[in-house]
Order: sequence, then C-alpha cells, then structure tokens
Amino acid sequence: MDHVDSANYRLTQYTRGGGCACKIPPGELEEVLAGLDQPSEQLVVGAEHGDDAAVVAIDSARGVVATTDFFTPVVDDAYTWGRIAAANALSDVYAMGGRPVVAVNLLCWPRETLPMELAAEVLRGGTDTARAAGCPVGGGHSVDDPEPKYGMAVTGVVDLDRLLRNDTGRPGLPLSLTKPLGIGVLNSRHKATGEVFPQAIAAMTELNDRASAAAVAAEVRCATDVTGFGLLGHLYKLVRASGVSAVLHADAVDYLEGAREAAKDGFVSGGTRRNLAWVEPHVDFGAVGEIDRLLLADAQTSGGLLVAGEVPGAPVIGELVPAGPVSISVR
Repeated sequence: MDHVDSANYRLTQYTRGGGCACKIPPGELEEVLAGLDQPSEQLVVGAEHGDDAAVVAIDSARGVVATTDFFTPVVDDAYTWGRIAAANALSDVYAMGGRPVVAVNLLCWPRETLPMELAAEVLRGGTDTARAAGCPVGGGHSVDDPEPKYGMAVTGVVDLDRLLRNDTGRPGLPLSLTKPLGIGVLNSRHKATGEVFPQAIAAMTELNDRASAAAVAAEVRCATDVTGFGLLGHLYKLVRASGVSAVLHADAVDYLEGAREAAKDGFVSGGTRRNLAWVEPHVDFGAVGEIDRLLLADAQTSGGLLVAGEVPGAPVIGELVPAGPVSISVR
C-alpha cells in the first residue's frame, strides 16, 4: 500500500457533523425507541433507562456487556480519529463497571473520495487503543458510504454485583466527574479553523478504565459516561432513571484550556444547542449565564465518567437530592 500524506486531507471537512455531536437529538431518539424494549429474564440492563450498554446474565454472578459506537471524524488526523473512536466505544463497557474482552470494527468509507490508505490509518489507531485496553480486535464490517464513519462494537464481561448503571442513584450521594468538559467546543473550533488542540486529543484518547476500576473499588453502583448529550443531558437521564434530583455546582466543574474562549467565540455545535433545549424544562439555572449553560450541555466525544459517589482524583461537582419540582438545580 502506497504512503499517503494525511496532512493533505482534512477529514473533518468531509462530514456535516463531528463525533458524538452528530447524534440524533435525545428527545427524538427516545420517541423512536419508545416501546421497543423487550424485557427478559436474561436481560439485566436494556434500553429502558438509556444505559451505556446492554447487559445479559450468563449465570448468577456474571454478565456479558454489549455495546456499539461510531461517528464521523472529530479531528483531521486519521490515526488520531481511530484512537478517539475506539476509546469512546470502549468507554461504554467501563461505564457499566465491566472489562472489554473483544471488539470488531465498524467502518464507513467514501472510497472514491478518500484514499483507502487513510482508512488503514483509522483502523490502526483503533487497534492500538484497543490493544492498550487489553481488548483484541477480531475483524469487523465495512461499507462504501458518502461520509467517513468509524467505531467499534465491543463485548465485555462484568460481575453483576459490581454493575454500574444509571437507575441506582440515591439522595445524599456526591457526583464526581472524571474528565474536564469542553471537548465539543474545541472540536468545533478545530473543524472550522484547522487549529489542533492537544489537550482535547489527550482527553478523548484517555481510557476510562482506571476511573471505572476506582469507582467499582469504592463500591459505587451508579454511573454513566458523558458523551453526545453533554453533562446536563446525561445527568438528567441518570436522575430521571433513579427517581431523584440533583444539585450541580457550576464553579466546581473543570474545563479544558481554551474551552470557555471557544464557546464565547461561537464555536458551539448544533448538537450542543439541541442538548440544552432538551434539558432546559428540567433545569433551574438560577443566575448561570448562557456560556456556562452551553458548556454544561456541550456535546462531548469520549468524555469522562459521571459517578454517583467519590472517585479519587476526580472533582465532586454536586450531589443527588430527593426528587423535587425540577430535576437539576445549577448553583
């Protein structure tokens, strides 16, 4: 295969959206999924509460975790995009307290527009990240598509008595966030300008394995990861599933360097604005201004874990409280 200079191709220019910001809006998605969940004795976690992955019991102690995730490029470099997409897919297993054991690739590629050599770089990035997670990649599936898309279907295992899910939150539990926010606005700036943000790449390629293990070791039982629906969207799904409310301390939330400036300069994706519109009826923002609201709803790609409990090294950003007239109060 001939060498192709990836610098000659800006992958983000071959798509309309980017990363998890190109998700179908949460409200529309819930309407589509309504009534499709099929409970069974073996299905421990299904689609009912929008958890990060499905879990099927294989015996009284163990479960199989199944998930899939793919998206359009968030960065222009093919290898880096592959790394990010793999970390994002693996995160769903970690968000359930599980360990990934095998993955398969999902690749959509405009073969008449972009060289297949770039596709090989994407797959190499995904394979390297999965290898770092101790998860072999066993093939996959590909289609010729007008827009490039890449991700993985991942299968993992979990101890059922250590399962993390989003319907087990209880009043009095603190809320921890294991990665800073701001990935979405920095990715939007990158797509518009070509400027590279190493801090965003470092956050997106960081695996959530250690955060998951720390949460499980701390006997946490409620968690989710923060991706395309933003912090507020994923927190709302958690409190709704758990039948509680939450207080969120806006000044306790960490942001990547340059995120606030990117939001002020207007680099806000349509996905982020849809996230905010979806959660606004359920949030009391108090005196929190528009920029902070957008950042709290910022569509993340391969974000951190939102944990109902304390995780060493992660800031506590709020707490769960008894159900009230609004689901989330931002202070």
